[in-house]
Formats: sequence, structure tokens, C-alpha cells
Amino acid sequence: MRTRFLSKMTNGEVEQYLDRNDIIFIPVGVTETHGALPLDAETVLAEAIALKMAEASDGLVLHNLPYFFAGGTIIGRGTIQMSIKDGMAYLDKIAKSLLNQGFRRQVYVTSHGPAHMTLSGMVRDFFDETKVPILYMDMLKAAEAANCNLMETFHDMNIGAYKVLGRLEDVPLNVPESHSVTYDIHHMFAGMGKNPGNALGKYAYQSAAVGSYFNEPSDHMVTPLLKTAEEREVHADAGIQAMNELIEALDMPTIVETLRQADVYTKEVILPRYGSHLPR
Repeated sequence: MRTRFLSKMTNGEVEQYLDRNDIIFIPVGVTETHGALPLDAETVLAEAIALKMAEASDGLVLHNLPYFFAGGTIIGRGTIQMSIKDGMAYLDKIAKSLLNQGFRRQVYVTSHGPAHMTLSGMVRDFFDETKVPILYMDMLKAAEAANCNLMETFHDMNIGAYKVLGRLEDVPLNVPESHSVTYDIHHMFAGMGKNPGNALGKYAYQSAAVGSYFNEPSDHMVTPLLKTAEEREVHADAGIQAMNELIEALDMPTIVETLRQADVYTKEVILPRYGSHLPR
């Protein structure tokens, strides 16, 4: 295919695709302070992973969704905050539009910790209303399911994602330490320890336990110090290799086929048996 990004295709190309398949991946991002990396780092990572998923399973990608719930990083003035409720409502409209257009298998992809608060509720409410199962893949959880340690390669994957999308030069070099950037992980943990609310976070999944903000923007993420373009390439290539290994371990053809089977089971077994009193 010339491209798998829906917005880069012509309408004719999309309709030709829909004549033979119905899979679309929707990377949902965030724009937030992210150490020495650009503000859209976790958006770009989700988009690159979604593209590789689409390539592995003959799907399309609906990207350009960078403004959703950021969380405690709103203390950084580059962070854009969207409420969880508003993000859910927006994605619900997109999901219904995609369904009407013929994309019955939809897979939502995130690489941002608190994203589950927006995505999980939307996916579940969408199913109750439409009776069509769509899938949410939180890369932090998906990597665990595939026995991949995402945290060991997360920064390399972030950098590699920019290379996958042809944007590697957007990753800056020689960024000095500041209020927003630290290369000292002990400094980061010390800053996080200053907020008493962080001690309560262990009682639920990520930011869903209690509201809190970071002490400083630099507390959010310790990123590698990139001094030269050659070092940036090395990190990017290592990140791309880690992404490829993750996609292979996930086995995307099986995942999208299982999603199809879940849809068939809902239509042929559940709805005939219980449809009269299920939510409408």
C-alpha cells in the first residue's frame, strides 16, 4: 500500500481497502512535558507502534490525536490538559463514525500511563451501546502480556518512534539540565517523594487512585542525554528493534482475528440469548 495512514490516503484508496478488510488502529496520544524529548513523545510512540501493528495485520491507522488527559504533568506549561470526560466523549464520536464507515474492528493504542482512564470507559460504553467489541491496547500492559520488559527499552522506543515516522531530527541534542530536564534518576525520585499523594497511588492502577501533581516538570521523565546525531541514531535503532520484537511477540494477526471472533460470538450467541434486556 502507498500508505496506511488514513488521512494520507485518497477516499478511493480507503474504499478499496474497506472492500476487503475492516481493521483500523487509533493511536491516542498526549502533549506533555517529557524531559529532553519533544512534548509529543508519547503520541509519536503510540503512532509508530500503531503503524507497525497495522503493517503486521493489514490495517489502517487513524492518527493525529495528541490532546488528551495528561495528568500530573500539567504543572509544565507546555502540557495540554484535556479532561477525562471530554476525551471519552470525543473518542466515542470518532469510534461511531469509524463504525458507520465500515471499520468494525477498531484497536485503540496508547503509551501514556493515565490513558486507561479515558480509553477503558469509552471502549466499554461503546460496546454496551453498539454491541460491537472494540479493543484497547495499553502498551504498558500489552508488553507484560507478551513477556516484554517495556520499561527497559521505553526511552529508546520513544526515540526510535521518531525515526519510524521520519521525524528523528525533531529529537534535540545537548539539552541542558533545567527545571524541565534532569538526567539524574535519583533527583527525579526525590522530587516525586515530596508529594504525599504519591504514596496513595499503589491502591489502584496508575493515576486512578488519587489526584496529584508532579513536584517539578523534570520529575516526570529522565531521558537519555543525547550529545551527537550518531548517539541519537544508536538509540533510535535500538528502539526500533525493541518495537519490532514487541509486535512480533504480540502476534497481531491472532489479536485482530480474535477480535473478529468476539464480534461474531456477541452477534450469534449473546444477543439472541440476552438481547431483550441488554443495555440499548
